[in-house]
Amino acid sequence: MKIKVLIVDDSALIRSVMKEIIGSQNDMEVVGVAPDPIVARDLIKQTNPDVLTLDVEMPRMDGLDFLEKLMRLRPMPVVMVSSLTERGSEITLRALELGAVDFVAKPKLSIQSGMLEYTDLIADKIRTASKARIRPRQTTPLDRSRNGADGSLPMIRNPLTSSEKLIIVGASTGGTEAIKEFLVQMPSDCPGILITQHMPEGFTRSFARRLDGICKISVKEAEDGERVLPGHAYIAPGHSHLLLARSGANYVTQLDQGEPVNRHRPSVDVLFKSAAACAGKNAVGVILTGMGKDGALGMLELKNAGAYNFAQDESTCVVFGMPREAIAIGATDEVGALNDLPGMVLNFLAAQGSRALRV
Repeated sequence: MKIKVLIVDDSALIRSVMKEIIGSQNDMEVVGVAPDPIVARDLIKQTNPDVLTLDVEMPRMDGLDFLEKLMRLRPMPVVMVSSLTERGSEITLRALELGAVDFVAKPKLSIQSGMLEYTDLIADKIRTASKARIRPRQTTPLDRSRNGADGSLPMIRNPLTSSEKLIIVGASTGGTEAIKEFLVQMPSDCPGILITQHMPEGFTRSFARRLDGICKISVKEAEDGERVLPGHAYIAPGHSHLLLARSGANYVTQLDQGEPVNRHRPSVDVLFKSAAACAGKNAVGVILTGMGKDGALGMLELKNAGAYNFAQDESTCVVFGMPREAIAIGATDEVGALNDLPGMVLNFLAAQGSRALRV
């Protein structure tokens, strides 16, 4: 069975190019094209598509309004097509919050030639979306019985744990919402957190800024040579690999614009392997939802270096690819539901801190 795709975009040129790209794939077919959400609404009923590609900014009905109604009334996999602008990135991040599986950025240069170069990327995202687990949006707050009023977990209250330990996180498809749920539970005295999320340049800064506004900890796009501090999270910029390094007694960030690894830059494997080499048993690895294998081998290196590793479970992943691969090769120590992972990580760190104090 071919993946049935409905294309929604107000640009006739983009519709044509997307139709050509998708139609060139042996396992896909375009079942309809729509210039706006009003036409798309009727075509969804007629064609029953497996995946919808949706332009971020649309006439007649705002793309976000349409997406919100769609995910409420007829949830289905949606891949957003976004412009590489600050406004475009903000709208795209909101679309992911509303339930879109993923997004692909429009090229910066000549639209037609650029889009055609994106053939493999677009096809991969549609394939991934067709397999994604689509859930109704969460409307219930975090459990206030164990979390603070702001949603964060209790403080660690052990300076050694906060300053000596590090939390190293990797994610891909579905990861923007997973990372948000993970970070919003972190208390202000948690260890420094380094994060690689597969995301193109131009989006990671907006992503970090949005998280910084809702989390108790400070969240920022990583810069080269920053000291890693407790209560801070550093997100790999879309143009570079993020690595952990040491400068004297301090951990610092390092950016590298080398070749993509596992077809990604930033790559989770690159971050995990650097943490294995430089932090070892002081690191706690966390692998979240995502397609593919990036991060599995790096997480195994982390474990072999003495780190303790967690993976998100299948039932709460949008795509159970990266966690599955890490679990399959024995790279993980514990597996848990997304909402439980922050507590699991902090409980492990607290136990480690108590043990160190008794020694």
